[in-house]
Amino acid sequence: MAQEFVNSKIHPGKVVVFMKPSCPYCRKTKEILHQLPFKQGLLEFVDITATSNMSEIQDYLQQLTGARTVPRVFFGKDCIGGCSDLETMQQNGELFSRLKDMGALQ
Repeated sequence: MAQEFVNSKIHPGKVVVFMKPSCPYCRKTKEILHQLPFKQGLLEFVDITATSNMSEIQDYLQQLTGARTVPRVFFGKDCIGGCSDLETMQQNGELFSRLKDMGALQ
């Protein structure tokens, strides 16, 4: 169930963030990504607290990415990590260019 849920969300060309609204790192990730001009429908925030199997989703994210913590940020099918990884990409200029290259930005 958790595996199907996660896999149904991640698609090539789309940015998906698995998150919890109460998490400060999740909020920071959302702030960073909301500053960018995403094409309609290519940025999704998935609130795992709204599901009945939050723990199983985090277990599967750990299997898939090596970490159970949120946020888990996916660029297409690649997990780039969490908030600090996203901040590093933003600071070194890689974030915008990578998103542009994958066609997610206007």
